[in-house]
Amino acid sequence: MLGTVESLVAELRAVGLPIAVSEQIDAVRALEYVDLGRRGDVRVALRTALVKTAAHEHAFDTVFDLFFRPVPPAALAEPGAFVEAVDSEGDGDGGGGRGRGGRGGALAGLDDDALRTLVVDALRTQDTALQRALAAVLVDRHADVQPGRPVAGTYYLYRTMRAIDADRLVTELAAADEIADHGAGRAALGGRLSREHAEAAVQGFRVEVESEIRRRLVEDRGAEAVAKTLRTPLPEDVAFLTASAAQIDLLRESVDPLARVLAARLARKRRHHRSSRPDVRRTMRTALSTGGVPATVAYRPPRPPKPRLVVLADVSGSVSTFAAFTLYLVSALRGAFASVRTFVFVDGVDEVTDLLASEPDLAAATARINREGLGVWLDGHSDYGHALETFEDRWGAEITGRTTVLVLGDARSNYHAPRAEVVGRLRASADQLYWLNPEPAGAWNSGDSVIGGYAPHCDEVVECRTVRQLKAFVDALG
Repeated sequence: MLGTVESLVAELRAVGLPIAVSEQIDAVRALEYVDLGRRGDVRVALRTALVKTAAHEHAFDTVFDLFFRPVPPAALAEPGAFVEAVDSEGDGDGGGGRGRGGRGGALAGLDDDALRTLVVDALRTQDTALQRALAAVLVDRHADVQPGRPVAGTYYLYRTMRAIDADRLVTELAAADEIADHGAGRAALGGRLSREHAEAAVQGFRVEVESEIRRRLVEDRGAEAVAKTLRTPLPEDVAFLTASAAQIDLLRESVDPLARVLAARLARKRRHHRSSRPDVRRTMRTALSTGGVPATVAYRPPRPPKPRLVVLADVSGSVSTFAAFTLYLVSALRGAFASVRTFVFVDGVDEVTDLLASEPDLAAATARINREGLGVWLDGHSDYGHALETFEDRWGAEITGRTTVLVLGDARSNYHAPRAEVVGRLRASADQLYWLNPEPAGAWNSGDSVIGGYAPHCDEVVECRTVRQLKAFVDALG
């Protein structure tokens, strides 16, 4: 058990979860207070000790399933083995699942249509034991798992779910749900609710199939080897420019809590920043307790002026995801600055300060920027030189010594003139000027990238490919 926990922690660290030695010790100690025969209790104990945020729970569950398998491989063919596995999870459905579990050995003799009917029935009744038994039979029949192949099992999952026809499952389950709820006062929303419930249930069955495939891969190649093929970055480490649609949804969920944490941290920094001006009156009053000797110097309360922030964001297609998240995060931190003004550009430039303040969420703001064609002047292809020059002509006089300028973009200008001198003049007027580039530093100054021309005029050019790097920069900015 100790070796398994050590391997689990090592893999979680490799994925990116921050786990201290003391937390690993706490995880082992927590196992003293749970029944090691109940896999669900072990999962909860380890997750409580090792996982700090909800965003990391999926990564933990995936790795846990590799190192703590639900059923011994030799027992897979035994009728009822899947019911015992469910009972060992501590799900509390042993009574409901056990009645169906006795048929586990007969499932292999059914055709696909009969299995699909059973899947619908199991999903409707939330019979976890039967779902797992059906998942095993379907993987046996359709996944065609090839021993020894160093794969993560994605294709096996696709083959299995295609054979069972996930869309048809959703339709049949939703129809059965509507019939069961007919006349229950849900006429207006019944169809939509039934559909959403069916989609969630089928997604749960997909997870069961995925777990069964992973179990077989682990039996074939070992947990450590399978874990290497399954490694995916945590949400905060996903690159903006290569994020999938599902990863973007996870990133959106992380923006609001991240903004609140950073806003509180910036406020705390300002509150605890010690003033450099001594308070003579308070110092002499305090000295009365030490015989007139000013042993402790008192300082005036800190009242540092809040900086003004001006953000220039490239919203062209290549970096639009990065720009959208950064704009929304900066907008959420308005309270940490005296003012925040936001501009978007492609080959032209437009101010979107009021738009970001009025839209309820990131997706709505991004959609409106795209719908109204903001930042576009001519053909919608990036032209940094023209956009920067236009900004200087229209708003350059408003950049003062209390202004921090933040430029967001990859500096790929489609071989147009970069006009780096404009950045130099903006920097001369501003207090600070930073450039956040979402591309890897190794790709800078290649092709049509002109970041090298802008860099000498910036206080710093920062690689900002992930939420983690964005958080670190904003935290330092305060």
